[in-house]
Amino acid sequence: MTSVDELFAIEGLLAGEELDVRATARAFADRELRPHIAEWYDAGTLPVREVAREFGRLGLLGMHLDGYGCAGTSATEYGLACHEIEAVDSGLRSLMSVQGSLAMHAIHAYGSEEQKQQWLPGMAAGELIGCFGLTEPDFGSNPGGMRTRARRDGKDWILDGSKMWITNGTVADVAVVWARTDDGVRGFLVPAGTPGLEARVMRRKLSLRASVTAELSFDGVRLPADALLPGARGLRAPLGCLGEARFGIVFGSMGAARTCLETAIDYAKSREVFDKPLAGYQLTQAKIADGAVEYGKGMLLALHLGRLKDAGRITPEQVSAGKLNNTREALAIARECRTILGANGITLEYPVMRHAANLETVITYEGTSEVHQLVLGQALTGENAFR
Repeated sequence: MTSVDELFAIEGLLAGEELDVRATARAFADRELRPHIAEWYDAGTLPVREVAREFGRLGLLGMHLDGYGCAGTSATEYGLACHEIEAVDSGLRSLMSVQGSLAMHAIHAYGSEEQKQQWLPGMAAGELIGCFGLTEPDFGSNPGGMRTRARRDGKDWILDGSKMWITNGTVADVAVVWARTDDGVRGFLVPAGTPGLEARVMRRKLSLRASVTAELSFDGVRLPADALLPGARGLRAPLGCLGEARFGIVFGSMGAARTCLETAIDYAKSREVFDKPLAGYQLTQAKIADGAVEYGKGMLLALHLGRLKDAGRITPEQVSAGKLNNTREALAIARECRTILGANGITLEYPVMRHAANLETVITYEGTSEVHQLVLGQALTGENAFR
C-alpha cells in the first residue's frame, strides 16, 4: 500500500528540521486535537485559550518570526505545521494563522519596539490572544472602501466603525484594527476592555464551526498616540499581513485534503458493496486516483513556494496562484471523497463533510478565488480588471 504522500515522495523533499517540525505537529494534532474536534465542531465552539497555550508551548504561534519569544523557523517549516494542524480542522489552523500571520506579523512588521515588547512574547506563548480587524460588513474583497475611521483629537485618536468575520474577536486581548485617516489607511492596537469597543459572537455558522468568529464595533473609542502602528501606512500594510496568512493556507488546505483522501481510502477498503470492497470498483479507484494526483500537485506547489519564500524571492502573485489552486482542489477532493463514503459521509463520525464545509470558508477568506484570478490576470496581461 502506498500513501498519498509516498506516491509523490514528499518526505524525500524535506530536510531534517522540516521533518522534525512536521512530526512534532502531527503527533500533537493526533494526540491533543483530533479526539476532540468533532465535539467542538458540533457545539460550534473552540476553547481558544487552552488550545492557544498548547500551540504556544510547541512554538507554533508566530513561529516564522524572529525574536520576542518566537521560534524563528523557516517559512517551509511554518507551512508544514499549518498542513498538520489543518489536517485536523481548518478552524484550528485559522487560530494559528490569525494569531501568528495576521496579528503578530502586523505588530512585528509595523509596530514600535515598545509595542513588540508589550505584546509579542505573550502572544507567542499563547497567553495573549490577538485578532485582526480589516473586513467590514460591506467591504470584504474591496478593503479600500472601508468606512471605519480614526480622527485626531489632540494627541489621541478617536475610532469609529465596525469590522466583521473577525476570528477570535470576542476572546482577544488586543485587536489590530485598520482604519481610514486623513493620512490614509493606518493600523491601531485596541486592547480588550477599551471603552466604546464591543465584540459580539457571530452564531449560526454552517462552516468553520470550531472557531470563534465575531463582529467588532467601535463607538468613539479613544486611543492614545502610542496605539498607532508607526510602520503601517496605506493598504500595503494589511495586504502584506494577508499574504502571510495566504501562504499558510497553501499548505494547510492540502492537509484537509490529505485527511479526506486517507479517510476515503480506508473506508473504501473496509466497506463491502455487492460482496466485494468498495475499493475494488473502477469508479471508486478513479475518484481516489484523481484526488491523489491533485493533492500531490498541490503539495509540490506548496513546497516550491516555501523554497521561494525562504530564499526571499516569492511574489504576491505566486502566493495568489498557490491559494487559488490549492483551496479549489482541496474543496473538490473533499466533495468527491464524501461521495465515496455515501450516507456515512455526512456525519461527524467521519471528518470529510466537516472538512468540505470548512473549505467553503477557506476558499472565500484571505481573498476569494475570483480575486486571486484577477490578481493573476493582471499579472499576466497588465490590465486591471477589478473595476
